[in-house]
Amino acid sequence: MSLATPTATWFNDDHRLYAHSVSRFFADHLVPNIERWNEEEMVERNFWHQAGEAGILGATIPQTHGGAGGSIAFDAITAYEQARCGDNGWGFGIQSIVIGYVQAYATEEQKTRWLPQLASGEMVAALAMTEPGTGSDLQAVTTSAIKDGNHYRINGSKTFITNGQSADLICLVAKTDKEQGARGVSLIMVETDGLEGFRRGRNLKKIGLKSQDTSELFFDNVKVPQTHLLGTEEGQGFYQLMKQLPWERLYIGITALGSMDCALEETTRYVQERKAFGQRVMDFQNTRFKLAEIKTKIEVTRSFINDSITRLEAGTLDAATASMAKWWGSQVQCEVIDECLQLHGGYGYMMEYPIARLYTDARVQKIYGGTNEIMKELIARSMDI
Repeated sequence: MSLATPTATWFNDDHRLYAHSVSRFFADHLVPNIERWNEEEMVERNFWHQAGEAGILGATIPQTHGGAGGSIAFDAITAYEQARCGDNGWGFGIQSIVIGYVQAYATEEQKTRWLPQLASGEMVAALAMTEPGTGSDLQAVTTSAIKDGNHYRINGSKTFITNGQSADLICLVAKTDKEQGARGVSLIMVETDGLEGFRRGRNLKKIGLKSQDTSELFFDNVKVPQTHLLGTEEGQGFYQLMKQLPWERLYIGITALGSMDCALEETTRYVQERKAFGQRVMDFQNTRFKLAEIKTKIEVTRSFINDSITRLEAGTLDAATASMAKWWGSQVQCEVIDECLQLHGGYGYMMEYPIARLYTDARVQKIYGGTNEIMKELIARSMDI
């Protein structure tokens, strides 16, 4: 199975070779460790370095800054291949998203400072948006960054932060002007090494994504140089977020597709081997009809995701279409994997079967990156109704 449809115009031989390389890397270095990292509730740091050496983290970073200089489609392939091998825990997606922010808005000095380390895995990135009382309402953040000499003094807290325990570089959403609403939001890059007043909370217990370190973060009079404001002008954070969110939402749709492909393969294998009432589970008409429905839903999703990647490459992916990709992908993912688990019977409820992990990992897809209810609202707004 492949991310690309046979007629995908964005997919070429370079993408095909890269997909094969990434698939092999995950088979050798990720798949054998999934169970252990789920138990330890964190992906070991050495894996980030291995991914950097393999050229995965820097695929879209220019060669002048330590990367391979590819387009965002290469990160789309990585997202798909990770999910396709049965893992959704490793926080590559946030690394890709933060790299996108740095490439789009950072000064040349900032790019030189951060991009090479993000490409090599020396730095793990986090994106700190959500606060205990805000959820999807980014305009309502209360974390503040007030000028103090040539520094910002940051106070506040964040929660549900992917890579929170391991992050060396945090793209922080903060208010630099509390009176300006959305116009008072800025993005500040926070280097965590030895940072006084910065504290990581507990590694949060989740029903899925067990290997992903998801944390609370606390900022108590943390001093960060004003040169770490992302870009050159305060108050641009909300605009920057809105411009980059389409990639984050499409990313969720891509991982949904990869997870569905994985679930279908696991389920097809199981029903071919499992017997009931003297015949293979595959030989029951209900099984074949269910698999036919699942395959159709997956292929419809694949076509839409590929069209969205084409638009992303062309710079024409709008917020409404990205919201559709996120909503549709995550919704169908949960439906498909639920059906696949049902075809496993009681064994589908046992964690030693991959389908059980795919099931628990899938549920959050409808929540993060903006809830699916928010996605529907954004889609409706685009219809002028």
